Amino acid sequence: MIIHLKESIEEHEAKAIAKSLKAIHIANGTKHILVTSSSLKSIEDEYSEKIEEFFVMDTDMQLSSYKYKNEVREITLGKGVKIGGSTGHTVVIGGPCSVESEEQITHSADLMVELGITTLRAGCYKPRTSPYSFQGMGVEGLKLLDKMRMKFGLNIITEVRDSTHIDEVIEYADIVQIGAKSMYDHGILRRCGKARKPILLKRGFGTTLQEFVQAAEFILSGGNDQVILCERGIRTFETKTRFTLDLCGVAYLKEHCNLPIILDPSHAIGYAYGVPDLARACVALGVDGLLIEVHPEPKVAKSDASQQLNHDEFRELYKTLTPIAQAAGRKII
Repeated sequence: MIIHLKESIEEHEAKAIAKSLKAIHIANGTKHILVTSSSLKSIEDEYSEKIEEFFVMDTDMQLSSYKYKNEVREITLGKGVKIGGSTGHTVVIGGPCSVESEEQITHSADLMVELGITTLRAGCYKPRTSPYSFQGMGVEGLKLLDKMRMKFGLNIITEVRDSTHIDEVIEYADIVQIGAKSMYDHGILRRCGKARKPILLKRGFGTTLQEFVQAAEFILSGGNDQVILCERGIRTFETKTRFTLDLCGVAYLKEHCNLPIILDPSHAIGYAYGVPDLARACVALGVDGLLIEVHPEPKVAKSDASQQLNHDEFRELYKTLTPIAQAAGRKII
């Protein structure tokens, strides 16, 4: 149940009401309270004079529902780049799968600046399926990303793999990414709920839309309202592509969920040849952003070599996105 208190209610009164109702969330600076344990009748009897309105929620979509906030949330990514809300932006985020060296990540940052892209992605802690695969550079990679931020003025997004390094990632990143495998880690979700930075939450490849949104609710109910959803493909019976990009699911989320949505075509198909077509389809759908893997030399990449575009391929793709975005009433930034 979501309760909207009257505007005349002071902040200390709102907090006292939330405490007495054992509310699990009270939105900062507003009069919105999320309650899961109290009965409707007891609330009406005791607080009728202080309640403006309330909504009894019939799904697991609470703080992410349009009943709670009736428009897509607007979130600021680092240095003034806005996503969601009424901005009309489709934010392109590019960079390699992993930080591998200073030379490699510098070339990647150069390309982002050349194209006017504001946010660089790269992993430092890699949640690999095989223990024998490249696991990332760790904190040294974070320091290199910080160097790119300082040198080029880019926003940085990187992934947290587990709770052992989550504070380091939060310290260095402008946007914290929770990967598909970590989406099920309630410790990470709850810690990110206490962070004061945007969180990019990737959908697990075996996850229903309900489970995906419930993971986002863990973060939102922890007090962090800066959550961005990322569809990156789900596992189906098809074996010719790595995963299946669930565009139907994206359409559902756009209709029912107030969180910005970006798509990751690189992980969905798993092969560079298909990334441009998928990226263009995503832009036509009117999503809030794209997350694309691009590497100076994909053939020698230490992780996900097959799905990363080279720089020339990325340049060609980027040029084709603007007219598609304009046709969808959006702007590529």
